[in-house]
Amino acid sequence: MAEHDRNSEQARKGRIVAIVIAGTALFWIAATFIGAEMGLSQRVRALFDLIALGGFVFALAMIYQIWRQRQKNEG
Repeated sequence: MAEHDRNSEQARKGRIVAIVIAGTALFWIAATFIGAEMGLSQRVRALFDLIALGGFVFALAMIYQIWRQRQKNEG
């Protein structure tokens, strides 16, 4: 039963990571498009790029945590 709980917890974390990645990508695409249409300065567009980069780094960190947890559970 404990293994089932661990698997469902890992699956939940995996879904969260997928949502973070998809949401960050949609934000980045929308921010780039809106920034170009509104004529925002390069500084503001770079800020949006850095925010998106932060979202992707956060997702990568979560993926690493899931991977380490799976390695710990298998061995």
